Parts: sequence; C-alpha cells; structure tokens
Amino acid sequence: MERSVDVATGESVAFSYELAGLGSRFLAVLVDLSIQIGVLVLVALFLAWISQTVPVKNAAPVSVSALKIADAIVSALAYVAVFLLFFGYFIIFEWRFNGRTPGKRLLGIRVVRDGGFPVDFTASVVRNVVRVLEFGLGFYTVSAIATLLSPLNRRLGDMAAGTIVVRDNRYERTAPRSFGRDGDSARDDVLVRDLTSTQRDLILRYVERRASLSLAARTAVSAQIAASVRPKLAVSFDDFDDDHLLVHLATTSLC
Repeated sequence: MERSVDVATGESVAFSYELAGLGSRFLAVLVDLSIQIGVLVLVALFLAWISQTVPVKNAAPVSVSALKIADAIVSALAYVAVFLLFFGYFIIFEWRFNGRTPGKRLLGIRVVRDGGFPVDFTASVVRNVVRVLEFGLGFYTVSAIATLLSPLNRRLGDMAAGTIVVRDNRYERTAPRSFGRDGDSARDDVLVRDLTSTQRDLILRYVERRASLSLAARTAVSAQIAASVRPKLAVSFDDFDDDHLLVHLATTSLC
C-alpha cells in the first residue's frame, strides 16, 4: 500500500511526498551492496596480483615478532577499509548527492530530513551508524519489520536521524528565457546571491513537487514563495508569473 506524508516548512508552505516502499528500498540496498562487493573483489584481486608479481629483492631478515605486528597492522587497516567501504559509502553518497546512493538513484528514491530538507552530514552519519546494528540483526530483518510498522516507512536509522525515504519526482525543465533589462543577462551567482539557503531549498522543493500540485495549490504556493524571493533578486522579473519565476530560477541559477 502506497503511503504519503505532508510536510510543512518554516514558511508554512506544505508539500506532499510519496514514501518509498519496502520493496524499492530493499532493491536499492541490493544494488548498492553489489557495487560494494564488486569494488571489494577488484581491490582484493589487484592486491593479490601485486603480491605475486612484485619481487622482493635483498630483503633483510625479519623477526617473528615484527611479522606478527605487521600482520596485526595490515589486518586492522583491512577491517577499517572494509568498514569505510560498506558504511562510509552510504554516508558520502547520501550527503554529497542529495540523499541518493547509486542504488537509490536507480530505483528513483532518496533520503530527506523531516520537513523535506536535504540530508546533511550529521543525519547521514547517524542513520548509517545505526545501519551497522541493523545489518547485524539478521541482514536488516528488524529494519524491515520496523519499516512495515512505521507510519512513515522508517527503519531504525531513520528514526534516530529524523529522516524519511521518498520517491524522487523530478521537476520539469523549461527552455531558458532571457532576463534582465535591454537583453542583458546577469551572472547566476549575482542573480541569487542574497537568497538564504532556506529560500534556495524552498524553490527547489517547490519545483520538484509542482507537478503533483493542483493548479489552485500551485498558484497559492508559488505566490507565497515568490513574495519572499522577488525583493532579493538582482534582476527584475516583472514579466514572469510566480510559477514561471521559480521554475526559471531552479533550472538556470540553482541547478
């Protein structure tokens, strides 16, 4: 059964998100796990090839204790590398790629914070540290049960980090139009330089969700956002209606 959630921003603008189901989330994990295992196998094969092909000449005798210490260090580094591959992978991709790992991108889902805001580094670390526990509990068995029982389809890591996983509805891109006076174009960074990060996020979230809004809701929401944005723009957009203005900014200056 499909579930959705309505979230409200600090500006009292509401958006509706379709929650990702257990099936798509599990398939995304399998895709990511396949990539991780593939990388691990390639690295192991490369190291084995190096050890077999690189000769060791004029090696000085090494004591048994030194060999044990070296073996312990190599083993520790290997464990750290495997941990970073299997869990740092999720943290980096979710943090740097707007809540999307390669598996999530393929399945059309992404992670967002409560309120629909992009995932930050802290939230990504928390939800993926808890992943270590979830992975050890029967390969996400407990997580699957928690997701099914949660009204917001949250696994344990989501509950701890305050995140949800939603379907990624891409916004429509329109053909760029010239702006400014007498046909002159302003630099993108100058155009939106005075917008706060919250306003930038709000514009992008509106344009992502606009296709799912009714005409009346689209008109009301775009008017509310544009009213706070227009006074801070470096160029006048008097010939743009509110909806067109927000789409234009999202596809030319904030993308």
